[in-house]
Amino acid sequence: MTTDTGALDRAAERLDTAQHTATAVEQLPAGLTPADAYAIQDAVIARRLARGERPAGLKLGFTSKAKMAQMGVSEVIVGRLTDAMRVPDGGEVALGRFIHPRVEPEVAYRIARDVTPDDDELPVDAVAPALEIIDSRYRDFRFSLPDVIADNASSAGFVVGPWQPLGADLGDLAVRLTVGGEVVETGSTSAILGHPDRALPALLEIARRQGMPLRAGDVVLAGGATAAAPFPPGRVNVDITGLGTASVMGTAR
Repeated sequence: MTTDTGALDRAAERLDTAQHTATAVEQLPAGLTPADAYAIQDAVIARRLARGERPAGLKLGFTSKAKMAQMGVSEVIVGRLTDAMRVPDGGEVALGRFIHPRVEPEVAYRIARDVTPDDDELPVDAVAPALEIIDSRYRDFRFSLPDVIADNASSAGFVVGPWQPLGADLGDLAVRLTVGGEVVETGSTSAILGHPDRALPALLEIARRQGMPLRAGDVVLAGGATAAAPFPPGRVNVDITGLGTASVMGTAR
């Protein structure tokens, strides 16, 4: 790592405070490596788990060309999901807990059993339409690659629709994101690394390198199928042809 442990801990404290107080902070100092950034992410998540949150899975970021273009980066990254981030399908979420709330359509996979070092592929047993709420903790929603890795890949919440058995080809399904009754983004699941299934080996490689466990029942978010859209108060719905729908209601409080 390029930075001492104390500096990384201070960065984690700042990002953790920004997240649970919904207060934007300045970007991290220049010169951090991805390894530094993942160490900060580890420390941020450790603080949250110490307060009682529980691991719920992992998410991939920057798996679509639209997302890469929107955020100005070109690397696939990983962030953590916790039970405190999960919103029931069709449920409500208070937008006041976020700084810059945005939402994007996703494909979710469910881990069938605890992943072991001997697994050469992720054991998944179901798939579902999903929504991810993203919320950079940085001022003006601006960040470098190390910034966003440290900030848990901008992950803030997620919604998973009804689980479906594996079997159907997920490679080119139409995706529609509706906000407040208006279609704001359309796309295809092929935007996720060409096929959402390709997110699974990419995730396994990074999770092993970073020491991120995956357990039975964990959720894997394969990445945004379109660019993220602003999340104002109102109903947000994702419709993935052949897979189903999921929705969430954003409230002002």
